[in-house]
Amino acid sequence: MFATSFFRSAARIPTYTRRAFQITQHFHSPTRSVSRTMASVTKWDRLIRYVSAKDGKTKYGDPIVSGENPDIDDLAQKGSLKVKVLEGATPITAAPTGEEDDVKTLLGPLTPKDVPIVRCTGLNYKTHILETGFDLPKNPTLFIKSGETVADTRQPVPIPKLGQAQCDYEGELTIVIGKDCKNVSEAEALDYVAGYVSGNDVSCRDWQMEKDKAGMMPQWSFSKTFDKYAPLGPCIVSSKLLGDGGNLSMKVYVNGELRQDTNTSDLCFGVKKLVSFFSTGQTLAAGSLIMTGTPGGVGFGFKPPKWLKDGDEVVVDIEKVGKLVNTMKFE
Repeated sequence: MFATSFFRSAARIPTYTRRAFQITQHFHSPTRSVSRTMASVTKWDRLIRYVSAKDGKTKYGDPIVSGENPDIDDLAQKGSLKVKVLEGATPITAAPTGEEDDVKTLLGPLTPKDVPIVRCTGLNYKTHILETGFDLPKNPTLFIKSGETVADTRQPVPIPKLGQAQCDYEGELTIVIGKDCKNVSEAEALDYVAGYVSGNDVSCRDWQMEKDKAGMMPQWSFSKTFDKYAPLGPCIVSSKLLGDGGNLSMKVYVNGELRQDTNTSDLCFGVKKLVSFFSTGQTLAAGSLIMTGTPGGVGFGFKPPKWLKDGDEVVVDIEKVGKLVNTMKFE
């Protein structure tokens, strides 16, 4: 998620502090089978939240689409997206009503009230880590964003004044937890995954790394947890369609320029490992998120850095999951 920035910031902090960040290679990549038979967590294949063209109400729906990789965002922008209406107390428990509807406006699938917490993973793309000369990590790295960071696709992301100097993007495959779980094994991890959504871990690099702002250690949470700093969309795709989310291409564009280009097969720690590891000793609540990390190509990694500016459009496009689109709005 923050690999390039981590390495550079680690080099700038004292040796006694840096010891806490030592990385060593020791493991094989987790298996990524998509054929495991399991009880489905959801009663839908894909879930969107939308404004109805018929009555103007906000509802849940399962898009009526064909093929494995439909462009939900494009269909919505063209006004041709239709859904099977879903109802339920939460997005995860929503079930078909038997009705169909037309989408007027596509929203993000989740709101802040749906998300208790956002867990984020660092140092998780093998190629990017190894090309820096570092070894692979032994265990996943965890930091936290609040539920208030959740925002809709096609919604401007407000960038506060202190975050404008070094505003950055991080495209990420994001796991949606479907049922409360604690101390689960990798073998049973997918039983607790509702599905996957495209996410952007918007970041403020100077408040993440510079010692006069972040302190002696990199400060990941504060620099990444401003309101609406985790936009999600366009839909949640059920784990019954995507299994463990392995072998999905991900591309991130800024104003049409390709910046990040990877595949989830390059993850150090796959979905099963992350769910199992992060549930160790702590409850993963239904609706909480796990952002799985970002590859190379973030703005900080360019020379000179390519910071996001007011009005810049960031697109996170993950195969079979969908296209998340947001513009940055400097406050």
